[in-house]
Amino acid sequence: MTDGSIWDEVLDTEHAIVVRTYIERWPRKNRAPEKVLIVVVEPDEEARNRCPRCGNRGVPVESGVRRWRTLDVHGKRCYLESAVPRIECAEHGKITASVPWARHDDRFTMPFEEHAAWLAAQMPWTKASAELRITWEALASIVARVTADAAAGLDRLQGLRMIGIDEKSRGKGTGKYLTVVTDHETGKIAWIAEGRSQDSVRAFFGQLGPERSKLLTHVSADGADWIHDVVREKAPQALICLDAFHVVKWAGERLDELRRRLAAELRAAGREDQAAALGAGMRALRKKPENLTTGQRTALAKIAADNKPLYKGYLIKEQLREAFRVKGHDGKALLAGLVSWARRTRIPEFAKLAKTLTRFRDLIWNTLDHGPSNGRAEALNAQLNALITRARGFRSADALIAMADFVYGGLCPDSPY
Repeated sequence: MTDGSIWDEVLDTEHAIVVRTYIERWPRKNRAPEKVLIVVVEPDEEARNRCPRCGNRGVPVESGVRRWRTLDVHGKRCYLESAVPRIECAEHGKITASVPWARHDDRFTMPFEEHAAWLAAQMPWTKASAELRITWEALASIVARVTADAAAGLDRLQGLRMIGIDEKSRGKGTGKYLTVVTDHETGKIAWIAEGRSQDSVRAFFGQLGPERSKLLTHVSADGADWIHDVVREKAPQALICLDAFHVVKWAGERLDELRRRLAAELRAAGREDQAAALGAGMRALRKKPENLTTGQRTALAKIAADNKPLYKGYLIKEQLREAFRVKGHDGKALLAGLVSWARRTRIPEFAKLAKTLTRFRDLIWNTLDHGPSNGRAEALNAQLNALITRARGFRSADALIAMADFVYGGLCPDSPY
């Protein structure tokens, strides 16, 4: 920006000249008029009459006045106001000239949009849109534009070696799924799109391309054959590793099934207190031992004393978690031991788990022998779950995808300033 005014620094935009400022008073029902700050600006000579597509200077043929919402000033809404000509571009014909403070045909300044996208990454969108005093739809459009600009020129598929492919539910109902590809080495989203099918996975490999697909060494996934089949087709050299998070989740699900069955049997036998104790111990059964609170340890001890089958199921689940922690030969030995143990217990839910683990044994061995560390992927998985839960009000998959990509694809800055 040109020198000579404090506004040159406040507006944080290059190639703009502040002409004057004034206050407008907007009527409000049953309230005093709102004071709105209007800053009249114009592009400097270098930025004037430029085509928004090619950047070449055009010939102005007509003009009109526009306003752009920018960041509030001292709690007051603030707008930039400028005459914007239509120009005749030698390459693109008649088109509205670009301005240095906003994207073409946008009604918000770029500093406002960068701040809005950052704010949307920090809190629920309903709260962010209320704080910014814009509509939810406007905020969704802003995030999409900022994400697209931040991703432009970046090739996050370059250098991929170890990836995870996962499906995420984004809401109730059929068809509300996302396919997410994680870079295990950075713990960030490398690619995300709507859908959960072989076509979704093929779309990723289509963007990755045959040459870069050959560089993949490990692909982690859950037990979905529709993912495995495409990986074997597009990257046959890559080892498919069963994602440790999902394998332990299988054991947790069988444990929940067992708990519900035993609680129902206790209630049917009139032993309500014991059934209630199983419900109270639910969180203790799900958590890692090192994360248990004092109360949860007490609940787990009560289950160990009163309900041997459920406690056995808990120990089997924890042995499976330990197998993935130690990995290698020791991990395989623990896996073999717990499969044998699950069969011997004659607990139907864990006999089912033993069959599943046996079916996927080779892919689990790949994880234990060579698999990428799952810590970053688990952290990203938890963050995405939190975002999806927080974003139940998202009107479209595109808005959620843009937000997830912005926050967890490495595009969101630490601060908008």
